Amino acid sequence: MKHTSPMASRRRHILRLAAFAGLLFVVFYLVAVRQVIDVAALRHAISATGAVAPLAYVVASAGLGALFVPGPVLATGSGFLFGPVLGVAVTLGATVGTAVVASFIGRRAGRDSARALLGTHRAERLDALIDRGGLWAVVGQRFVPGISDALASYAFGAFGVPVWQMAIGSFIGSVPRAFVYTSLGASIAQRSASLAYAAIAVWCVTAVAGVFAARHGYRTWRAHAQEPRGAGPPDSDREAGPR
Repeated sequence: MKHTSPMASRRRHILRLAAFAGLLFVVFYLVAVRQVIDVAALRHAISATGAVAPLAYVVASAGLGALFVPGPVLATGSGFLFGPVLGVAVTLGATVGTAVVASFIGRRAGRDSARALLGTHRAERLDALIDRGGLWAVVGQRFVPGISDALASYAFGAFGVPVWQMAIGSFIGSVPRAFVYTSLGASIAQRSASLAYAAIAVWCVTAVAGVFAARHGYRTWRAHAQEPRGAGPPDSDREAGPR
């Protein structure tokens, strides 16, 4: 029977995570930077499907979002096609779909390797943190500007955040931005200045809330990270003293 050394096992997990990260980087570069997917043509094709267009847009946008097509582009297209009310529902459905798909892939591709590299003790601590606040971590991430939702979903999945937390958290946290970008798209189609002003106002409030959420999340993370360092020896050991 062959026994794999701990160093070889660790190297294998590192290579697996590196390969997964490299694949995501290539997809991000091709889709978000080089723009190899013609979103406008796809949007036109979906608009021609008639009554099933909203459902088709949800499914297509969920997949495109997982491929790093920017969410604001998809949400604006939803508002342009379906208006501010139905468009928001379509945008939220696609957002939840992207979160579920990306986190599931991240979980399958990276969770075992991530836990192996963290070690049993740290992995158990991470599981406890996820049980206590995984849902609200997903909600908070959606308020922080400048972070790719798809990339965050892959990371959440790799660290073991359950799919149900991803679905509910992405729905709650994406409501403001879904309204903002969908309303902007609808304002272009309907030539409505009031919709545009409302979207800008909500965007400003969301951006400020995102800064505070990021600050609070960072301070909370630092507090948890410093707990083991500040913890002293057990009372029994202190009472016994040196021998």
